[in-house]
Formats: sequence, C-alpha cells, structure tokens
Amino acid sequence: MSVLEEIKKQVGENVDVVAISKTKSPERILEVYNEGHRAFGENKVQELAEKYEQLPKDIQWHFVGHLQRNKVKYLAPFVHLIHGVDSLRLAREINKQAEKAGRRISVLIQAHIAKEESKFGVPSQDLERFMKEIDLERFEFIEVRGLMGMATNTLEQQQVQREFKELRSVFDKLRDMNWNSDIRMQILSMGMTGDYEIAVNCRSNMVRIGTKIFGAREI
Repeated sequence: MSVLEEIKKQVGENVDVVAISKTKSPERILEVYNEGHRAFGENKVQELAEKYEQLPKDIQWHFVGHLQRNKVKYLAPFVHLIHGVDSLRLAREINKQAEKAGRRISVLIQAHIAKEESKFGVPSQDLERFMKEIDLERFEFIEVRGLMGMATNTLEQQQVQREFKELRSVFDKLRDMNWNSDIRMQILSMGMTGDYEIAVNCRSNMVRIGTKIFGAREI
C-alpha cells in the first residue's frame, strides 16, 4: 500500500485529499497521478500554469497560496478550486476573469484562525459579516463552496484542536444560513501533513498534504 493509499484509508472516503505538489517535478506528480489521484495543489501561479500545460488535463488543480489580483487571469481558464479568497477585491477580480474565461470558478473563503500574524485570511469573528458582503455582491461567476483555514504552526496539539474546532463551529453556522447568491457551504478545508489527523477529528472534509506524500520540499 502506498503512502497516499494509507492516508486515504486513514481519513476515510468522506474526506478529500489534495496532494500539495509545489516544487515537485511533473514526473513526480505523474507518479502520484498514475496511482489514480487527481487533486493536486500549488501555491505559485506561474508554476501551476506551467504544470497545467505539461500534465494531463483531467487533473483538478487547487490553488492554495495567497493569490494576487493581477495573476487571477492566468488561472481562470482551468483552476478547479481557489482556496484563499480573503477580500472582496479579490473576489471581484475572480468573478471578472471567470466571466472572460466563460466559466464559473469555485472558491473557498480563507479564515484566519492561527495565532501567527503572517497568515492570511478573514478573522473568524468577521466571517459572517464577510460572507454577507459576498452574498450581497451576487457574483454570477463565482461559487463559494466553503471555508479554508490553517492552524498555528505549533507542537501544542490542544491549541491546534481549539482553532480547528472554532472554524468548524463557524462553518456549521454559515452552512445553515439562507443565502441569496450561489453559496453552498460544503467544503471545510483544514489540515496539512503535520495536523491533518486533528483536523479530521474536528470534522474537516478536505486535507492538504504535501510532505507526507511527496517527501521533503525541493528548493
């Protein structure tokens, strides 16, 4: 059984695994692809665009990094899911570029739940307000599918668990609200190589795993 198969068995069939392939070669990605896996994640626009051109077109590409507005146009024709929408300005640009590309783009709203200020996202206490602002915009070419969050990079598992539980609680509340526009709160993306087991126990249904699948990051 491969590492990827072990992870999928561990998290269960109701949890989607995104293989974070940043810095990995197309050949290495193909090895995982040939195991039957299709969801891969990148955090740099240029690297993702290049890999899209080189690799099979049935790959579902997830963008998991901080996305600059002036680079949305390079992803709009093909990206499967953008994990990090944290401002109305970015949402407006994604909607604009999606319309130009003639397609609807699925996104997750990024929540800031960690103690580290360096991480991006909407503070968890502001998520409801932000979602209402998104709803009022009535975006025609964006489909909000859920939330994404990253816990503090710490060995204190109780802190990580608290942060994940906090986001799960907000997610449940937002999921049960009535929205006017196309908002379907189905995905809660939280958990990476170091903390995905805690995330799954907190009812994450999408995990982003790189190092455990591909090995140490390549420079």
